[in-house]
Amino acid sequence: MRHWSMVMAVCAAALALAVPARAELAPPVKVGVYPQEAARAYPLEDGADAVALKEGAVLVRSGGAVRALAGGAFKDSDAAWPRLGLSPEGAAFALVPLANDSQGIETARSWAPDGPEPLVVGAASGLYLRNEDGLYEKTVVDDGQGRLWAASDVRGVAVDSAGRVWFATLAGAGCRTENGWIFYTGAEGLPYNDFTCMAAGGDGSVWFGTTKGAIRFKDGEWSYRQGRRWLPEDHVLGMAVDGDGHAWFATGKGLGWIGYQPMTLAEKAEFYEEELEQFIRRTEYGYVSEVGLKAPGDKSQVVRTDSDNDGLWTAMYGAGECFAYGATKDPKAKDRAKRAFEALRFLQEVTQLGAIKPPKGYVARTILPGDGPDPNEGRVESDIRHRDAGDSLWKIYEPRWPKTEDGKWYWKSDTSSDELDGHYFFYPAYYDLVADTEEEKARVREVVRSLTDHLVEHGFALMDHDGTVTRWSIYDPYSLNNDANWWPERGLKSLSMLSYLTVAEHMTGDAKYGELAKELVDKHGYRHNAMWYKVHFGQGSGNQSDDEMAFMCYYNLMKYSKDESLKHEILYSFHSAWIVEQPEMNPFFNFCYAVFGQGATYTNPWGTHEIGPWKGWLEDSVATLKDFPLDRVGWGHKNSHRLDLVRLARQQAAEPYEPPRGGRGHRNNGKVLPVSERFFHHWNTDPWSLDYGGNGTSLGSGTVYLLPYYMGLYHGFIEKD
Repeated sequence: MRHWSMVMAVCAAALALAVPARAELAPPVKVGVYPQEAARAYPLEDGADAVALKEGAVLVRSGGAVRALAGGAFKDSDAAWPRLGLSPEGAAFALVPLANDSQGIETARSWAPDGPEPLVVGAASGLYLRNEDGLYEKTVVDDGQGRLWAASDVRGVAVDSAGRVWFATLAGAGCRTENGWIFYTGAEGLPYNDFTCMAAGGDGSVWFGTTKGAIRFKDGEWSYRQGRRWLPEDHVLGMAVDGDGHAWFATGKGLGWIGYQPMTLAEKAEFYEEELEQFIRRTEYGYVSEVGLKAPGDKSQVVRTDSDNDGLWTAMYGAGECFAYGATKDPKAKDRAKRAFEALRFLQEVTQLGAIKPPKGYVARTILPGDGPDPNEGRVESDIRHRDAGDSLWKIYEPRWPKTEDGKWYWKSDTSSDELDGHYFFYPAYYDLVADTEEEKARVREVVRSLTDHLVEHGFALMDHDGTVTRWSIYDPYSLNNDANWWPERGLKSLSMLSYLTVAEHMTGDAKYGELAKELVDKHGYRHNAMWYKVHFGQGSGNQSDDEMAFMCYYNLMKYSKDESLKHEILYSFHSAWIVEQPEMNPFFNFCYAVFGQGATYTNPWGTHEIGPWKGWLEDSVATLKDFPLDRVGWGHKNSHRLDLVRLARQQAAEPYEPPRGGRGHRNNGKVLPVSERFFHHWNTDPWSLDYGGNGTSLGSGTVYLLPYYMGLYHGFIEKD
């Protein structure tokens, strides 16, 4: 025993050295007005190979002609486009205008600042700085480590707003400061190095054009802008930046612009709300998921259809509206939350409206209009393929989509645990924060009682209309504790069922649900199961969907349980889950944990330990909320070629038997890519992936922003604007 105590003490000491500093109660953040980044594209049939800003005009060189951008359209311009060359003059060089034929004079690739006497010139032969005589001397920079920089192939130069000289080469970027040169490679955060051009902005930013996107350096931070969300085309041929830091990019498909607009977090939320109302909501009940776009990036024609998890996504959206109403008392938030409740309630009601129906209380995944194509056609064959492709427990039955007796709706069966986690996350928030009459509260109680009784009466499972339980709704003690097929699920499913029963007791006031939870804890080990909520092997491993589901269940179990002993242990489990998620900068996960974790301690035989969220959790959360692009179109992002990333080890996979994957990793600071450099519809997407598909034919809802933002407002982490 003494030896084991010594081992634990050594491990604890090592962990204390390895983790970031912890923080106590964090004061709320006042964000106010901030610069919201945005992008626009101006297509050109002949593309643009250069761009310049002249006396307030935006000029591009396209198809051999100079054109000016005015009112969002291009018109011909008679402006001249300068070309300069380096002409030998003694031991130095003179900068001279070039005609089309350079007559052996080396062309200057770039110079800065723009004008008759630039301070620095970049050329294929190297870096040139102007001396006191007005001539240009070749400069080779020694970094003190035996490496010579800018000896040749200088791709771009710039002079920033502080007067510092910058250059870009394949080796990296350099900046001359008062204390000497500073050099940037992937180790210092430079994302990529196949440079094509450079430009500096009046706001202190320095931009780099590359063959795979654009890079911004500002205030010590690097940002990578790649893909159609940000640029008309990745290969940047030229750029110009104005005094406010708004950048223009010449590409083979036209002109791009990245700039800023003043915005508050509340205004951003309203933008997403308006988009959701206009484009996303589906059916008269207003289900919330994502929609298709008939043409890439074109929101004028959307295609609304179902998803497997309409109940979950609508519930998470609705929970956000409950928090919004709780924080602001905005009647629009109340109305949105009520619509979400009616949509979720109907998923229970619709299952009882036809000849084919499951036992009372069952909830459908989603619905489709009955006058549309029959979703059952070809479904059995599809299910067989799914089973044979790698899920031997997948159910083969029909109809997967029963139809109501009046023919108005198809409803999707085989409802999963994802859906239930969402439903149970939403209902108590709606009950406590929005339902303000006894009549409305009774309606919510009835839905929760009916669903919970269904689960209990069918052995802690959802019983489908075919008389078998659904594929993923297994919560019973025997399966979780004795069936090898369900061993990986035992943590999450135990946590979920304890959360469901706790919510039911809170909302109905019926002690039987609390007694059932106690029985599962005392006789069947559900508390111990829940201490390890999923099988994982450290950061980035396991199933991200499990994280999303678990955090909703943790939140409700901690908020509503009356069992202080259980809460003491579950909070430590919650902490253990959160520290694995901490590098993801996920405001939803951070806020869920911080509600209970701030200032918390955990006592075990080795003492009392601080388990509060680590320092920086709130800053990370707000940074992510600000960083979300307004554009929720599903454009692809490519990052696996970057220099500033660290790949995850093979052990950090969803399952240990998975083959090696090179496309997962994180930044040099240990955190995942920021949300502006990847795309996801929901928080269940793997944030450790480096590349994200997408051709612009989907539009996501703003729930990924709205839920954590409103939650942060409600719990006082973010001050109202």
